[in-house]
Amino acid sequence: MPITRRDFIQYGVNAAFALGAAGYASNPLRALAQQKLTMEDLLQFDARGQVTLLHFTDVHAQLAPVYFRPPDTNIGVGDYAGIPPHLVGEAFLKHFGIERGSPLAYAHTYLDYVDLARTYGRLGGLDRTATLVKAIRAERGEDKVLFLDGGDTWQGSYTSLKTNGQDMVDCMALLKPDAMTAHWEFTFGTERLKEIIEGMGYPMLAQNVFDVEWDEPAFEAMKMFEKGGVKVAVIGQAMPYTPIANPKWMFPEYSFGIRAETLQENVDTARAEGAEVVVLLSHNGFDVDRKLATVVSGLDVILTGHTHDAVPEAVEVAGTLILSSGSHGKYLGRVDLEVKDGKVVGHSSRLIPVFSDVIAADAEMAAKIAEFRDPHAGELNRVLAKNDSLLYRRGNFNGTWDDLICQGIRERRDVQIALSPGFRWGTTLLPGQDITVDDLYTETSMSYPAVYRNEMTGAQLKVILEDVCDNLFNKDPFYQQGGDMVRVGGMTYTCHVNNEMGGRIADMALEDGTAIEADKTYTVGGWASVNEGTEGPAIYDLMEEFLVAKGTVNVPDTRTVKVVL
Repeated sequence: MPITRRDFIQYGVNAAFALGAAGYASNPLRALAQQKLTMEDLLQFDARGQVTLLHFTDVHAQLAPVYFRPPDTNIGVGDYAGIPPHLVGEAFLKHFGIERGSPLAYAHTYLDYVDLARTYGRLGGLDRTATLVKAIRAERGEDKVLFLDGGDTWQGSYTSLKTNGQDMVDCMALLKPDAMTAHWEFTFGTERLKEIIEGMGYPMLAQNVFDVEWDEPAFEAMKMFEKGGVKVAVIGQAMPYTPIANPKWMFPEYSFGIRAETLQENVDTARAEGAEVVVLLSHNGFDVDRKLATVVSGLDVILTGHTHDAVPEAVEVAGTLILSSGSHGKYLGRVDLEVKDGKVVGHSSRLIPVFSDVIAADAEMAAKIAEFRDPHAGELNRVLAKNDSLLYRRGNFNGTWDDLICQGIRERRDVQIALSPGFRWGTTLLPGQDITVDDLYTETSMSYPAVYRNEMTGAQLKVILEDVCDNLFNKDPFYQQGGDMVRVGGMTYTCHVNNEMGGRIADMALEDGTAIEADKTYTVGGWASVNEGTEGPAIYDLMEEFLVAKGTVNVPDTRTVKVVL
């Protein structure tokens, strides 16, 4: 029986230790990673049927390979507790049959992260993704492949900020997407958004975004393709709560929402027009799409994004395949579909980890990336501070990068309490790596970066925390508005995850243990306010000053939030 890609990657850790025992390598895992894992192994796949869907989402403007530590906390509530994607660490490995210490374990979990990162290296890089996409198109034939971009593509880096997203637009054009949807793209403002879309050469699909004045669809809802002799309808779904998660004043022309009824109408229209396969290209988030699959009929595949979840293979819900393809360019999702008599009768699916040390860079894409990054190389590589700790962002409640940002806000804005938004974007630094300008902007690059300084009562702080917490842990996914929990500096609290709104946040205290009182006023600093006219220094400028003054940073991975399930 031929070895599968997963078999090979699973075999890796045992073979590695065998090499070490035989005395062939002082670091057997590195020896295996360098000598055994190949692009061909990563591309091994149970190809089938007439249609191949390639999915790429939430790259957040990361053109180069990155480290990105998966979360150690990903809590599901209600019917969604304890099932994918709400599994981490050992539970994740057990559910998907992955061996600890293997390349797949490194790609998907936080376990042994620093050691495995140093063994297997960075993931992603748009030039490596281009190599994979071209290889799959060559293998399957371009007439069978649909490449779909799930959004959150243009925002999240130094060059993205300096070029107003043009670096990502031009690089993505080389990948030749068939369609995309959006979320953070709207934070470039309406005029820039329209300008880019008009020149892309492929559609931005968003069936759930309407023109406020005319109450009619503002963008194309659906695009029909013929692949492998099969009619495939792709419907787009932008992030439904964009005007709440981001500043509505930047795109006041548009109204959003899940619009399940409108989606059903679009599915029915697609079927009436002869679609044999209907795909939802979604930026809803995994749990929203889990529920959507149970209330909208006729969807064969949902390619989901927004929550940055990475599942090794598609999950089937009510007859719909749901694949979430991670973030930051770490993965390329693939779904093959076998279609007979107008119905999907078979499928294969897999996330391909984009191991940058294994996959050769595509020359055309590498040249385009260099065109945007090389002129800024001196600034991108400028060292701001030494780092002696693991700096990461992702996790429901904390991340050491945001702990560091909260330290910077408290010191530079002279406040008692700091708040840092629960963004999921932002890459990882290993202990011993320098903190460069490039690194700082992967955590802070955005179009509304002002760091405010306000006074708030304890009651107001509780309202803020309760509101964000409900966005994350409402038992009805249709009321989950995205993001992880706001990070706090200078205070602690307890979160009762499964309580109802208003009863989740308790035991609020300053870092010295003094209880935060409802009617007492505290100085609070934060950034990324959605309010128009927010005043203060840009977060990246503030943090640059803070880091340069510090010289060396060491951020202990302390947990300021007690979580009660």
